[in-house]
Amino acid sequence: MRKPLAWLVIGIGDIARKRVIPAILAEPRSTLYGAVTRDPKKAAAYPGIRVWTALDDALRSSAIDAVYVASPVSLHAPHTIACLLAGKHVLCEKPVAMNYSEAQSMVAAARETRRLFGVAYYRRLFPKLIRAKQLIAEGAIGQPVLAEANCHGWLNNQDRGWLLDPAMAGGGPLYDTGSHRIDAINFLFGRPVKATGLLSNVVHRVAVEDSATALIDYESGSRGIVDVRWNSRVARDQFRVIGTGGEIDLDPLNGPALRYCGKEEQLPTHANVHYPIVENLVNAALDGTPLACAGEDAIWTDWVTSEVLRQAAQA
Repeated sequence: MRKPLAWLVIGIGDIARKRVIPAILAEPRSTLYGAVTRDPKKAAAYPGIRVWTALDDALRSSAIDAVYVASPVSLHAPHTIACLLAGKHVLCEKPVAMNYSEAQSMVAAARETRRLFGVAYYRRLFPKLIRAKQLIAEGAIGQPVLAEANCHGWLNNQDRGWLLDPAMAGGGPLYDTGSHRIDAINFLFGRPVKATGLLSNVVHRVAVEDSATALIDYESGSRGIVDVRWNSRVARDQFRVIGTGGEIDLDPLNGPALRYCGKEEQLPTHANVHYPIVENLVNAALDGTPLACAGEDAIWTDWVTSEVLRQAAQA
């Protein structure tokens, strides 16, 4: 039996504490070897692990096999590339980078080093999204022509104040919740060929947008519309795929229900939505299983967001 995969986690923030580290600790072929954090006191909850305040020092350890990059978006590219060049596999938080060019450099580093580079778009492993892709391929709704995704809520940046700083986060809800929905539509429809969009600050006068709408075209002729907001007190998590002969309703996207052609299926996610994506990286590293969301696939969301930002700047 091969030795467990030894993980380093960069950043002990909200997502790492609630999902990533519990997933690593629960995954049977993983061990939490260490963490990089500006505040070593945050590591006290994980006795026995190594703790560094500088990534370069951590990467000198040959014991580390894989790294989860949970730092702010502005650090995804430099942190990921440093880890890959040090010979470590990488699973990076979303979105991949600040822009498409940075994201491409991360993919290039993975190819150069022949190390795994996955991105934590964990919805690709949602049973309901996998089932929707299967139904589309089977022609259950005819030719797919449109996917609509709305994710609305109120601005809440507790524990993640950096989300309001464009120099660290890249953007507001377009990057934060929008990237997940864009990637989900890419998963269903393939690579986008055209994208545009609008950004606005309707309610919150902050440095990033409080709402964004992306319009995406695909080679097949299908189209995606993603509307994400931090200015709605009514929470929405809507997702549906419309075809020439019917539709697939996945509302709410984070719930278990999938409806199509008068039928309903219950397809719940794992209790920890990050667990399957961590498990997938382990299986890829130890068994050669394909990555659920390889970097070269994930960066097409960065292409979309970069196009939206470019178009919005010209408006």
